[in-house]
Amino acid sequence: QVRLVESGGGLVQPGGSLRLSCAASGSIFNIKAMGWYRQAPGKERELVAAITSGGDTNYTDSVKGRFTISRDNAMNTVYLQMNSLEPEDTAVYYCHLGLAGRWASYNYWGQGTQVTVSS
Repeated sequence: QVRLVESGGGLVQPGGSLRLSCAASGSIFNIKAMGWYRQAPGKERELVAAITSGGDTNYTDSVKGRFTISRDNAMNTVYLQMNSLEPEDTAVYYCHLGLAGRWASYNYWGQGTQVTVSS
C-alpha cells in the first residue's frame, strides 16, 4: 500500500508564506508525477501544481510566480512553497501521487491539510 503524509498547513496573514510537505511511503514504483490540489468550500478540487519524475512543472495560472513546487526524489517527498498568499488561496490542500503501472495508472491522495489566509 501507498501512504501520503502531509504537513505544513495553517493560518497565515495575507502576503505571508507557508511551506507544505508530502512524504510518500510504501510500494512506490515508477512515479509519474507528484503534485498538490486544493478544494475550497463549495468549489471543485483543482490542480495547484505538479512535478514529473523528470522535473517538469505545471502550475495553475492563479499561483504562477507565487508558488514553487519541488521534489526530493530520494525521499519521495514533494514540497509546495507558497509565497504572497491571498485569501483566495484558502482551501484544503491535497497531495497527489501518480504511479505508472504496466497496464494502468494509479492515483493516491493524502488526507488534506487546511490552509487559511486571513487577517
